[in-house]
Amino acid sequence: SDVTEPHHPWKKRAAGVRRCSVKMVVGAFPIAKLLVLGIRQLSKPIANRIKAAARTSEFFKTYVCLPPAQMYHWVEMRTKMRIMGFHGATIKPLNEEAAAELGAELLGEAIIFTIGGACLVAEYTRQSINSKKKEEELNGQLAALHEQITELSLTTETLDARLREVNRLLLNGGGPGKK
Repeated sequence: SDVTEPHHPWKKRAAGVRRCSVKMVVGAFPIAKLLVLGIRQLSKPIANRIKAAARTSEFFKTYVCLPPAQMYHWVEMRTKMRIMGFHGATIKPLNEEAAAELGAELLGEAIIFTIGGACLVAEYTRQSINSKKKEEELNGQLAALHEQITELSLTTETLDARLREVNRLLLNGGGPGKK
């Protein structure tokens, strides 16, 4: 009729009564991780907007998108030509529209990569700061324990000296009250 809980056999409860225990997770809500995740999720739409602006702006197109796109195209084609065995071939640059599109894509990927790298560095810094705090707490606790050990050692030595004095007095035949 009585049912015992498997992890507490000495506690009994009435039959038919169900206990429901909900264990709450103790600890701080990982707000920093949530913030980093939010920033990473926002990086793609931000990059898409910057890419759209780069395609329409003449300044971005001329000075930001075209040079990296032409360089990327040149390196890519040069590598492909060398792999195929053509070592002296000249490489024609991309037309302006294709270069602007490629440059905008490169810019968007660079933005996403930079934001991801910044989030990674921020998370690493946060973790190292937390680690240092924990280490300092442990060092403080260790120092306190060493201090307690030293105090207990001194107390032990004092009590040992008193015990030797009492034993010496008892062996000499004199009690603590006799002179």
